[in-house]
Amino acid sequence: MMTKPGLALSFGYDDGSLRALANVKAELRDIYALPDIDLNDFSVLFVSMHSDQRFLAARAGQIEEYLVRGGVVVANGHHAYSYLPRMAGFHTIDNYKLSDITVLRLAAHPIWHGIDPHDLTFRRGVSGFYGRVWHDAPPDALIIHALGQPNLPLDFIYPVGRGHVLFHGGNDLWTFGGEDKQLAPRIMQWVTEGRNVQ
Repeated sequence: MMTKPGLALSFGYDDGSLRALANVKAELRDIYALPDIDLNDFSVLFVSMHSDQRFLAARAGQIEEYLVRGGVVVANGHHAYSYLPRMAGFHTIDNYKLSDITVLRLAAHPIWHGIDPHDLTFRRGVSGFYGRVWHDAPPDALIIHALGQPNLPLDFIYPVGRGHVLFHGGNDLWTFGGEDKQLAPRIMQWVTEGRNVQ
C-alpha cells in the first residue's frame, strides 16, 4: 500500500480550494519552492486552477520526469501554458446555452462512482461551476466527462510513462462532491489503490 503523501502547491494566499484537501494525506508547499522539491517523495501532485502556469511551464521537465517515473498529476483549470506533456490549449464555447455545458458521463470511474452528472452540471441550482471549456484529449486518454457533446472532453486520464495525468478543465476537482461523496479522498484512494483507469 502506498504511504507517500500528496503534494498540493499553494500560490501565495489562503485559498478555500486547497482547504478542501485538508482531510486527505497531502502536504501544502509554496509553488515557487518546486525546483527544490523532490516530487518522487509524493504519490500525487495537486495543481489548482489558480496556479501560476507560466512558472509551471518553466518546470515542465521536472513534472514530466515525475510522471515518467510513475507519479500522478491532478491538474485543473484552463491549460494555457504547456506544463503538462501532450496537452493542448483550451477551447471556449461561444454563446453557450445550458445544453452546451451539461456534463455528460462517457466512462465509469471510481472517483465519480455514485455521483450523478446532473449534480456536477448544477451547484445550488446554477450551472457552469464544474466546467465551461473543453480541451483536446490525447488520443490514448480515457475520457470520463464531456461538455454538451461527446467530442468536447472535460475530464480525462492519460498515461505518461509509468504515471498518469488526471485532467479536469474546470474549477478544482477536489472542491466537488456531497457529504459522503467528496472527491478529494476518492482521488487519493484511486492513487493508493493502483490507479485502475479502465
